[in-house]
Amino acid sequence: MKSGADNLPDDPVLLKALVLQLQEQVALLRHKLFSPKSERSLEDADSPQLAMFNEAEELTEESKPASESGAAEAEEAVFPVKRRGKRKPLPANLPRVEIVHELPEHELTCACGCRKQAIGEETSEQLEIIPMQVRVIRHIRKTYACKACEAAPVTADKPAQLIEKSLASPSVLAMLLTTKYADGIPLYRFEKMLSRHGIDIPRQTLARWVIQSGEQLQPLLNLMRDQLLGYPVLHCDETRLQVLHEPGRDPTAQSWMWVQSGGPPEEPVVLFDYSTSRAQDVPLRLLEGFSGYLMTDDYAGYNAVAAHAGIERLACWAHARRKFIDAQKVQPKGKIGRADMALNLINKLYGIERDHQDGNDTERYQARQQHSLPILEQLKAWLDKTQPQVTAQNALGKAVNYLASNWSRLVRYVEGGHLPIDNNRAENAIRPFVIGRKNWLFSDTPKGATASAQLYSLIETAKANGQEPYAWLRYILERLPLANSIEDFEALLPWNCPPTSAS
Repeated sequence: MKSGADNLPDDPVLLKALVLQLQEQVALLRHKLFSPKSERSLEDADSPQLAMFNEAEELTEESKPASESGAAEAEEAVFPVKRRGKRKPLPANLPRVEIVHELPEHELTCACGCRKQAIGEETSEQLEIIPMQVRVIRHIRKTYACKACEAAPVTADKPAQLIEKSLASPSVLAMLLTTKYADGIPLYRFEKMLSRHGIDIPRQTLARWVIQSGEQLQPLLNLMRDQLLGYPVLHCDETRLQVLHEPGRDPTAQSWMWVQSGGPPEEPVVLFDYSTSRAQDVPLRLLEGFSGYLMTDDYAGYNAVAAHAGIERLACWAHARRKFIDAQKVQPKGKIGRADMALNLINKLYGIERDHQDGNDTERYQARQQHSLPILEQLKAWLDKTQPQVTAQNALGKAVNYLASNWSRLVRYVEGGHLPIDNNRAENAIRPFVIGRKNWLFSDTPKGATASAQLYSLIETAKANGQEPYAWLRYILERLPLANSIEDFEALLPWNCPPTSAS
């Protein structure tokens, strides 16, 4: 058997290059494992090598909502300054219970002998949480008969239920789906939560309720997909998923959860889709009928769909910048290198985006033409000069080659003010799934994985439209059994429902 040393190159130059490459890899791995959380790459959350070292609580800070440019800013922060701002008031829509505090009777008499009078008051508020209340709804259906004849008795109808002959009311289903897909709580923990109230519902039953709910809500998902494909800008991303009992596959085999994010800014849509494959036929199926700009990373699986007429592919500047950040981390301390030069220009591009993020599409387009194009020209000149001087194996070479191979797609965002500079919208959309996966780890069956895709789609779309997940789910689950037409289903979409609140 050959030892590892037998595989080393004989050429001293190649050997030195290999040593430098391994040193860079070790330095990057140490940085990802031991650096402050704020310095870690946003991609670490989806790294299979590092997942075992990361707690879900650590990722919570990274999952705070951010704009496309705001998520990019987070990567630049090395030593964030903690600011203590003014405490935000509690929501005005929460019910208030007033407790009036009076002086004791013996203190109401002044030293002069007169009685003190109230001349004002000081008010403070304190949040109170009432634990989950559980009760049983009894449906009593009266039966009527005519005593004067032998006509058959008639029993009053019961309102249509989402899952017939089930213990689960709309409120129970809404709570179950919210805790699992919005809060990342596995079914076995929800089972324990119920057991604390003396309720014995096995997780197999809970899983069946989840799958049945997803099936019943499919008409809403079909309408959401129509909305998604009808808008000319669409983001895509994908992440790993393990499904234990897939027919004909090993339990350790990797499956995939695909996410698409888009739709009009005032009616955003986020859709998930489960697949056993990462091949190009998946985006071909998901994006059938789409025409417009497609924002992705540089994964080759999107090449086939991007080759279709009417589709222009955009590339993600956040991915390009992360590679230069990695190169910056392994360059000699205290020295300014080529990675710093590239990052300086890329950060200027993001600065223009931040300055005009509140403007309309026309203003943003004009700013990009006036300010971004000259910076892109500088960066392209730097790229053309630098690429022949770097090796492809080290971190800087990988960053430079990534930039060069994706250049035509990276610069395309300046063609319109409505186009995104990066794919952070899709990455932000997929992050709740990644965080939840660290709690429940895997799906048991393909049906369960499909239900997860359906329900993550509904909850993340609801959140994107400002709806509180539990209240919105309860609202639509109560009305879904009565929906008989497209108009009925459209009325239940998050942007058509009245604002909901858990209170």
